[in-house]
Amino acid sequence: MLALRLARGSRPLVLLRRLSVTAAAAGTGFLLLSTLGHAAGHPSAADESLVRLLWCAAPLAATAQFAVSTARTDPAARLQRGMTAAGLGPLRLTLLATASTALTCFLGVALALLAFLRLRGDLGPGQLGRPSSLGLDSDLLGSGHPVPLVGALLLLATVPLTAAAATAVALRPRDEAGTPEIDSRPRTAQPSGLPWGIAMAAAGLAIEAYASRGAHAPGGLLPLPGRLIGSPPGVLAGWALSAFGLVLAGPGLVHLCGRLLCAGRPGALRLLSGRVLQEESHRLGRPLGVLCAVASAAYAAVKVYESSPASPFGPLTAVGAAVVLACVTASALTAAVESRSARAHTTAALRRLGASASVLHRAAALRFLALVLVLAPLTWTVAEMATLPLVH
Repeated sequence: MLALRLARGSRPLVLLRRLSVTAAAAGTGFLLLSTLGHAAGHPSAADESLVRLLWCAAPLAATAQFAVSTARTDPAARLQRGMTAAGLGPLRLTLLATASTALTCFLGVALALLAFLRLRGDLGPGQLGRPSSLGLDSDLLGSGHPVPLVGALLLLATVPLTAAAATAVALRPRDEAGTPEIDSRPRTAQPSGLPWGIAMAAAGLAIEAYASRGAHAPGGLLPLPGRLIGSPPGVLAGWALSAFGLVLAGPGLVHLCGRLLCAGRPGALRLLSGRVLQEESHRLGRPLGVLCAVASAAYAAVKVYESSPASPFGPLTAVGAAVVLACVTASALTAAVESRSARAHTTAALRRLGASASVLHRAAALRFLALVLVLAPLTWTVAEMATLPLVH
């Protein structure tokens, strides 16, 4: 009840973020239900249904990450003056954020269930009840075949449960003051993930190159998504290892951008931009690393599809890609907003010292340019090398 009251009294921007999480949960829930519908309509194609279910892990993880980012920036989940006296300590605030996340995702999966049943025609005839009205083939949803209700509910429950568990772990109080774990890590520990991340990315590319032997025949691989999970399986394993390396190296790469800006004899603008990147690398690094990994995967998937014109993008593939890209982009933007809020006192002090708004804007633009110049070539390199075993 308290979570509902806080959600009703939140600011418009906070409500917009929660509605975005609801939309992401709805998209992920619809993909899970479509997998169940395909399995019900094709009982003999169990392997293909399993492949579809495995590919739902990507939007599920992206939705959970976005839900955690939204919960972390929610003012209702922050320890404020008077809350402890009212009985809302660090642990209860974490439980409140977890309940709010679960409630938001539950609303999304409920909408997904209604849309799925309506498109299958289980809720009666109508224009919206025709899959062809949205470009969907009725065969994709298993129309005309009964879907087990218990299985549908279990699949849908994974979305709010995963998001709530991720929120509880990310926002759990680490000490008596209730400081989240992500904000209390030593700043000096952020460059340590860089060599490990680069090593994992390099190892993943090496695994892909080794596993791609014999995969160059035109019919050697299945159409996506089976093409990536099918033969050879080492290609997907190497690709996943490279992507995880980018995520692990994210904080170190952001810290490296800050050090590069401060190299030599920097002026006030470069020094300010570099120090901010070094200080905020723990907040910005991981979401940016996930964004780079997803961008690399999207580029590689487009290249693979271009090499196989007979396998066009389907509507469910478009839904999954839209959910993942939207979630990781929104998570990165939310991390930037969180970083800006954390520097509010520093920004106010600089303004009192005479720093103009244009100087602060140029510093922000310089930070963005430095991140693009470092992360974009690295992302393109990993994506281009990852596609070599699949398109050549």
